[in-house]
Amino acid sequence: MDSLIAAAARALVAGDSLGALKRVSLRDDPPALALRGIAMAQLGELPRARELLRRAARDFGAHEELARARCVVAEAEVALAMRELGGSPRTLAAAAATLEAHADGANALHARLIAVRRMLLLGRLDEAASSLAGLDARGLSPSLQAVAELAAAEVALRSLRTSSAQAALARAHEAAERAGVPMLLAEVAEMRAALDRPAARRFHAGHEQPLRLAEVEALLDSGALVLDACRRGLRAGAAWLPLARRPVLFELARALAEAWPGDVDRNALIARAFRTLRPDETHRARLRVEIGRLRALAAPLARIEATARGFAMTALPTNCIATTSTREEVPPSDGQDAALAGVPPCSALRYSPLGQPPGEREVVVLVPPIDGDQASLLALLADGAAWSTSALALALGDSQRTVQRALVDLEAAGRVRAIGRARAQRWLAPPLAGFTTILLLPAALPLT
Repeated sequence: MDSLIAAAARALVAGDSLGALKRVSLRDDPPALALRGIAMAQLGELPRARELLRRAARDFGAHEELARARCVVAEAEVALAMRELGGSPRTLAAAAATLEAHADGANALHARLIAVRRMLLLGRLDEAASSLAGLDARGLSPSLQAVAELAAAEVALRSLRTSSAQAALARAHEAAERAGVPMLLAEVAEMRAALDRPAARRFHAGHEQPLRLAEVEALLDSGALVLDACRRGLRAGAAWLPLARRPVLFELARALAEAWPGDVDRNALIARAFRTLRPDETHRARLRVEIGRLRALAAPLARIEATARGFAMTALPTNCIATTSTREEVPPSDGQDAALAGVPPCSALRYSPLGQPPGEREVVVLVPPIDGDQASLLALLADGAAWSTSALALALGDSQRTVQRALVDLEAAGRVRAIGRARAQRWLAPPLAGFTTILLLPAALPLT
């Protein structure tokens, strides 16, 4: 390594991108191309950075495995910043293996952290947590330690484990201070601020109250029956009933939960679920069918009963505890048949000890900080990065055409804007100030 290359590398480590470019901007040898690519990435010129890194990887050739692997890792980080998530993770995994084989542990760990951050963007929290648990961060540079702790904090935040998130953020702040990198300190401060911002709204008995993440965690652990409009499902304790792909049943469940402890008129349910103001007998027949489906699905968590004017939802008492989100036949033990007779709604559940008085369980509606069918889409765009429609579709689990239609509607409303054309088109949205969108992100609340 010549003196100019070494000086440029030291400048990049110190965050002096312009100083690095002054030393290698007129050179076209592979090491100089790689350093120019990294410098351009630090300056935000991501397409140019990717082009330079690809040229460097090609020019290094097959005999320079270590240098090529480093270029692959740098290009993967640029792709992550550009929100291009469709590439195969095998290339990055192969580069990490090559770096480990050449005893470059720091860059190997950096590659694995990039893979973890990609999993987080795609909402694969279980995979991200498993990968983080397998990383050995001992003896690493403070900057890499800060990145690893930030990833751990994000996993904890999106899993609603606020105590673990606060501990990880404290470690990340300490590492970022030792590294002396302002960007890392700013990222830690931004994630800490998310803990103090409203994350959702609680709708209960006609009243609405903003909740922070810690308060949402406490609500979900309280044993109440929660209609979660952020993740679109019903939750009571550890039991979870997803309704995201059943929009009619979700609207019916939400209407019943909002009216608790009262009931909802049949015509009001028809108007809300079927979007018609002139119900007829066909709508009433369909309502009976959909209520029957909802009653069967929600049986482990709640009763849905007919009233004189409509329907009402009643949470199961706390002495009937569902162990899973699916119905599980658990026959009572000897001597309990008589005591359990006449309690058919609990026949599919495990029971708490006999003699415990049935507790009253309230029904609460958890509403996202912003309403609308495109709330999760806006939450992804609110990070300030430019997203492609393919990356948004991967993160949301929807088809690319569905995402394109939603973006067109949001653009017409002035809430997002497009830059570029055709395959180079990217989408941006202004930051959503005043609250955090963690509960709207993909798999923000894994319930396994």
